[in-house]
Amino acid sequence: MPKISVDVPQELLDDLDAHVGDDGKFVNRSDAIRSSLRKTLDILDDIDARHGRLDDDE
Repeated sequence: MPKISVDVPQELLDDLDAHVGDDGKFVNRSDAIRSSLRKTLDILDDIDARHGRLDDDE
């Protein structure tokens, strides 16, 4: 799996960390970020589909 590097404001990182760990919804930051990316891309696909911007093979 490729790795990427992203600059994140501290406030956003603090919010993310509140959802990671033993008491959180995610095991680690990577898991949380992957989940967020998937959800965001699904939402964008739905918006594009409503506006007829998706190809039939996607």
